[in-house]
Amino acid sequence: MPLYEHVFISRQDLSNTQAETLIEHFGTVLADNGGKVVDSEYWGVKTMAYKINKNRKGHYAFLKTDAPAPAIQEMERLMRLHDDVMRVLTIKVDEHAEGPSIQMQKRDDRGDRRDRR
Repeated sequence: MPLYEHVFISRQDLSNTQAETLIEHFGTVLADNGGKVVDSEYWGVKTMAYKINKNRKGHYAFLKTDAPAPAIQEMERLMRLHDDVMRVLTIKVDEHAEGPSIQMQKRDDRGDRRDRR
């Protein structure tokens, strides 16, 4: 099955547990349609570059999935209809990266960046 990575932003006025419940909810949608969530990360509340629906901040979540295309389409459809989800980004990848995503790594662990002057 194809591999996908998803990032979605939910409203800032949700609690942390409600935002994490959204991750579980969309994971069950995938499971019901023949897919599975390989890994999920809750990135927390972050400030956005511009306002979306009068919100300056949002709860960011990241999912790595292994699912057929119809399951992904159904999950995206439900995400776009959900009132708490503001933005969705889905990317098809050849393979999932091992370990935590860049957002979850500490600044000291990012050794491949050039020095600032």
